Amino acid sequence: MNLESTLLLTDLYELTMLQGYVHEGMNERAVFEFFVRRLPKSRNFLLAAGLEQVLAFLESARFEPEEVDWLAGQGFHPELLEWLRDFRFRGDVHAMPEGTVCFPEEPILRVTAPIPEAQIFESRIMNLLHFQTMIASKAARSVLAAPGKELVDFGLRRAHGAEAGLYAARAAFLAGFSATATVLAGRRFGIPLSGTMAHSFIQAHDSEEEAFLRFAEANPERAVFLVDTYDTEEAVRKLVALAPRLRERGIRPLAVRLDSGDLGSHARHVRRILDQAGLTDIAIFASGNLTEERLQELVWTEAPINGFGIGTSLDTSSDAPYLDCVYKLEEYAGKPRRKRSEGKATWPGCKQVFRQCDREGKIASDLVALEGEEHPGDPLLLPVMREGKRLAAPEPLRSSRERAARSLASLPEDLRGLVPGAVSAPYPVRFSTKLDALRRTLERALA
Repeated sequence: MNLESTLLLTDLYELTMLQGYVHEGMNERAVFEFFVRRLPKSRNFLLAAGLEQVLAFLESARFEPEEVDWLAGQGFHPELLEWLRDFRFRGDVHAMPEGTVCFPEEPILRVTAPIPEAQIFESRIMNLLHFQTMIASKAARSVLAAPGKELVDFGLRRAHGAEAGLYAARAAFLAGFSATATVLAGRRFGIPLSGTMAHSFIQAHDSEEEAFLRFAEANPERAVFLVDTYDTEEAVRKLVALAPRLRERGIRPLAVRLDSGDLGSHARHVRRILDQAGLTDIAIFASGNLTEERLQELVWTEAPINGFGIGTSLDTSSDAPYLDCVYKLEEYAGKPRRKRSEGKATWPGCKQVFRQCDREGKIASDLVALEGEEHPGDPLLLPVMREGKRLAAPEPLRSSRERAARSLASLPEDLRGLVPGAVSAPYPVRFSTKLDALRRTLERALA
């Protein structure tokens, strides 16, 4: 079963609702919007990601004959099964481009299609957009906390499954990370690869000197040495003694890696040892349960560390492991629809988001309005698919990455910090007069 195209990767209620729509002959066009209700307590903004995987899924998703046969054994009606056999998505999609900074209550993606088509994709659209937006937003904090530093995704082994590890590498690179240790992400997405060695390689040899030499001989272009298996500073002295032999063999040590202890203190001692030996070109790379707060501390205290490997906290988004996101019906059969549930009410109608910037190019405010309204600012929801076909070739990941860099650069200074409490006021997201009037009209009609 191919996860990238099977429509069985969904919630049961999507199929039971689909059976209801088909049985009733409900096939009018619907508008569904994906958005985040509120920010996690530790976030000032979000970074939209995952659109490429959504579009690829919409293009390829189908029910294979054996899947339809299996659903027949689950008690679904013949009329639905026949509908499923020929199913293809033929709707329209508008979306914020990947790498766009966004905020609560703003549609990040909008699907317009006959209601059975739009409904069946709810779970997978949420799954794809939620995860990558969550990880990209987490990764962006490290990018802002450690400007100019090499940041490498080390999180595959702690990710919640293979797909999560793969897409976490993609989302982190989009947000500004330099590389990943996940090899498949390098092949699939063109992300630069970076990695060193494990402690087991050192332990498997009778001495650190032997381990360093053998590793360098086997990997002359990737000579990065893990130095904290036993005694960190003593290991660096051994590497210094070994350096002339490596040079004779045409091998240039690139870096040493610190993975435990007081990273700032170790880095200062290691830098001093290397510099006194004239090895000023050997970089220092650090890892070990790093968070963006720890990165910021090391940067602020001017620890001589050139790059960081970030794993568990990134790939699990440990401080904010989920987003309160939804995919809601906003219009059906030409009529606006509104959910009024306590604490979960929605804004009705097909919408657009307009963004205004100040004279310095920093984002200043967003306005959520009804589609067709005209307002100052740039519209953020752009057409990306019509009648089930993309309107352009898939965007290169590096283009999305460049957009993310521009988006992060446009953030006002108080939104760039790691502590939301330091923000003087939440970023202003307003709603147009016409949209608010529509909301009040529906409230009176349903009262």
